[in-house]
Amino acid sequence: MSTEQVVGRFAPSPTGPLHFGSLIAAVGSYCLARRNGGKWLLRMEDLDPPRVVPGAADEILSALDNLELHWDGEVVWQSQRTEAYAEAVEKLRQRGLVFDCACSRKEILLSAPHPGENGPIYPGTCRTGLRPGRKPRALRIEVNKEQVCFSDGVFGPLQQILSEAVGDFVLRRADGLFAYQLAVVVDDEAAGINQVVRGADLLSSTPRQIFLHACLGNPVPEYVHLPLAMEEEGKKISKRHGPVQLDYDHNAAELIARSLRFLGQTVPGSLQGAPPKELLAWAIQNFDQRKIPVAAEGLMVTDLPL
Repeated sequence: MSTEQVVGRFAPSPTGPLHFGSLIAAVGSYCLARRNGGKWLLRMEDLDPPRVVPGAADEILSALDNLELHWDGEVVWQSQRTEAYAEAVEKLRQRGLVFDCACSRKEILLSAPHPGENGPIYPGTCRTGLRPGRKPRALRIEVNKEQVCFSDGVFGPLQQILSEAVGDFVLRRADGLFAYQLAVVVDDEAAGINQVVRGADLLSSTPRQIFLHACLGNPVPEYVHLPLAMEEEGKKISKRHGPVQLDYDHNAAELIARSLRFLGQTVPGSLQGAPPKELLAWAIQNFDQRKIPVAAEGLMVTDLPL
């Protein structure tokens, strides 16, 4: 990271209340942005309307307030930024980097050479144009065989060849919605984000996003991927497995302390029972990125205050 001011962000999806896994990402990104006087921005990733739960965004904002995790500037809503995504697609089209695809998911599953970590690998069926009688469904970006290399702040040096791992990936879906990979890149660039701190479940998305940044002529942010919080059954804590409702009104301080300990930080005993504001003030001054556990599969979380 250069001497420029750090600009980090937290980008929850309003598909349910803030759960402990999301809280870890919020606390980690907040501390790493603030520790050197940086900015911490907030973006609501409400890009997929069918998945948005009414009232969830307000619940998340209220929880962050109770936790003393206060953001800079206005909240950015992805649902209000479709014009920016369309402009990015047009820029890529003018550069000859995108193509229409008529393939259904079933067809890709049947023709994909082998399943990849991120699903079936697109075999390039429509790269050279649509077959007669076929209508475009999705819009894809053409990848190359070059290796995408980056150094993650927790996992260290990593690399991926997109053509072997995912193939040409979707920028606009068959239902007309813009894909997450495009939206997050466009939004991070527009906000001047230079530090992306998030859960390790998004680690495999990073090469695609770095590739898109390069195609759009953007600088590439620093990436830091945090270990995932796992339930006792070994599943990632998420809204999809049922809401893990946390009491942010009464247990805010304990939740901040637990998040910091989960991230490998040794909270001093003198701060036991301290309010969230004091805990975060300590964390901003003392957060040690080197102590974050390296655990791609996640760490077990037990005895959470529910």
